[in-house]
Amino acid sequence: MLKNDRLLKALRCEPVDRTPIWIMRQAGRYLPEYRETRKKAGDFMALCKNPELACEVTLQPLARFDLDAAILFSDILTIPDAMGLGLSFTEGEGPRFSKPIRTPADIAQLGVPDPNEDLRYVMDAVKTIKRALHHKVPLIGFSGSPWTLATYMIEGGSSKQFGLIKAMLYQSPAQLHQLLLKLAQAVTLYLQAQIDAGVDVVQIFDTWGGILSHDAYQAFSLAYMQQIVMALKKYAPQVPIILFTKNGGLWLESIADSGCAAVGVDWSISLAEARARVGHRVALQGNLDPSVLHADTDVIEQEVSKILGAYAGTPGHIFNLGHGITPDIHPEKVKFLVDAVHRLSEQ
Repeated sequence: MLKNDRLLKALRCEPVDRTPIWIMRQAGRYLPEYRETRKKAGDFMALCKNPELACEVTLQPLARFDLDAAILFSDILTIPDAMGLGLSFTEGEGPRFSKPIRTPADIAQLGVPDPNEDLRYVMDAVKTIKRALHHKVPLIGFSGSPWTLATYMIEGGSSKQFGLIKAMLYQSPAQLHQLLLKLAQAVTLYLQAQIDAGVDVVQIFDTWGGILSHDAYQAFSLAYMQQIVMALKKYAPQVPIILFTKNGGLWLESIADSGCAAVGVDWSISLAEARARVGHRVALQGNLDPSVLHADTDVIEQEVSKILGAYAGTPGHIFNLGHGITPDIHPEKVKFLVDAVHRLSEQ
């Protein structure tokens, strides 16, 4: 039995004593203790692949802040890494793949990873974290969306223009669908294995869905997320699913109709408008601009108050940033944010 189940109640749109808060990328480079542990691990992927150290950094923000959830420390690119694409991370440059996907033959030879074999280190981390949490708060597991994973796999890493994957989308759509279907199968198995290992909630990060046109989003991103949601709901109906498409405000209604429990909202749309559009059929998560954490505490408090006010005190709100916290934020600002959300929502 969880000692703090605010997040789960909010995801079910049940009343809570105060608004729950967790932060995307809450275990990260803004924390000096994280930087020390990463240095001890050697590099980012070595940290991800060490269950004890992954547990250590997962718990670090909970030791500092009164957060209502832990989120598994891992990376969205674990699946393509397990597919043998040669993932590496260079400081200041982000992820790179030495064997990007460029041809139909590249797609055909991709295998769907067995999460309990090829990604066992993730499941070991989940089990280790669950034991260490002692039922204090829920643990969130996650994956990248098929579309977002495909962008990295085809571009070979981070991109600003997404020229290669968009060219494939319009020149060889059947080829891209073949890759996305394989990735949807991989994500489904991966999240099922995380659930078996003990996560209480799962989130699908569709970081790059917002770069698509209206019709392309429905066909190449949301359709595959919906396929995953339906499979997970059948597999583990008790585990809530959060869908987060960055810059996805255009498609709020469609995302809410996917079967998910909650829709993550970035800062480009007000929560009041989002709630008016989707009603009460899903919870909403968000949506403070991470840059607000550069401001003085009085400004942070004003922005928190605005977001809580926009939700108007109705059940079904999880406070979060509109995207991940950035490395240049001072931890004391995060502590102030978490305490302000609890204090103001109690009032």
